[in-house]
Amino acid sequence: MFSELAGTLHQETIDSVLLRDNPLGDPHVRPLWVYTPPGYASTDERYPAIYVIQGYSGQVEMWGNRQAFRQPFLVTADQVFAQDHAPGCILVFVDAWTAYGGSQFVDSPGTGKYHSYLCDEVVPWVDARFRTIADRESRAISGKSSGGFGAMITPMLRPDLFGALATHAGDALYEYCYLNEFAKSARALREYDHDILKWWDDFRSRIALTKEHDMSLTLLLGCTAAFSADPDGTPRLPFDPRSGQIIPELWDRWLAWDPIRMIDRYTAELRSLRAVWIDAGTRDEWFLDLGAEAFNDGLNRIGLPPERVNFELFPASHGGIDYRYPLAVTWLAHRLQR
Repeated sequence: MFSELAGTLHQETIDSVLLRDNPLGDPHVRPLWVYTPPGYASTDERYPAIYVIQGYSGQVEMWGNRQAFRQPFLVTADQVFAQDHAPGCILVFVDAWTAYGGSQFVDSPGTGKYHSYLCDEVVPWVDARFRTIADRESRAISGKSSGGFGAMITPMLRPDLFGALATHAGDALYEYCYLNEFAKSARALREYDHDILKWWDDFRSRIALTKEHDMSLTLLLGCTAAFSADPDGTPRLPFDPRSGQIIPELWDRWLAWDPIRMIDRYTAELRSLRAVWIDAGTRDEWFLDLGAEAFNDGLNRIGLPPERVNFELFPASHGGIDYRYPLAVTWLAHRLQR
């Protein structure tokens, strides 16, 4: 599929113990793509690794999709190394898809143990089979949107594994990126007796994404399953689906996952990071440019040296920013320990 690559794409699968018997019955055998840079096969050199996670509704095979007039990220990342813009790195493309469209890369009774899957199964699996430098100083994580959220929280939760990150329009500052969506969703659920599971039954009975609010309700259901599911896995909306009024005890569970609010709980972990890339478009529909500003401000406030941070806002909306990904890869590749 990518014969033009100077490096090599290894299309692997991983049999996850942690994802077996997950609440949604999703596959426990998952695709895992590992890219090795030019020269990997001809030497015994070890390389830093950058883990790449996707936005909501992303599946790993989508990294092969081409857009008009643009190359897929696999190709643009390969060009970074083939054209000597940065020293070689191994790239790991992780699949965390669920029936709801995503997992937010957290452990939840509503979806499964996707954070543990990433950290405790994928990372050791890659280290055992590829010549990585198996050290947090040589390992980064990168993502966009929900993947950007996962990239922000994972080094906080697992500083033993990840010493650098890149977040492109990552979910943050929840009062701006989510509250407006709750109001829209409450209106949309009138058609379903204010019951998101009735909408879900309807969604599964027809061709997906054929109604106006399908994508936003999918995102709402998936995030609810990730952040405010009951112990038995039942997703509980953080607002009254009839009036839209916030339910404080459930909304607080969402806020506990806001990267901005996590900063003060994980100050030491964040100060230990060797490289942080933050960017977003200034017209982002979910106001994630404000979340990027707030995350950058928080890192400055806790004393992360500014030379370790690259922060940039650029004119764009939420979509179509894939050209930013190889810029972050280049920046991280120069800063990971070798």
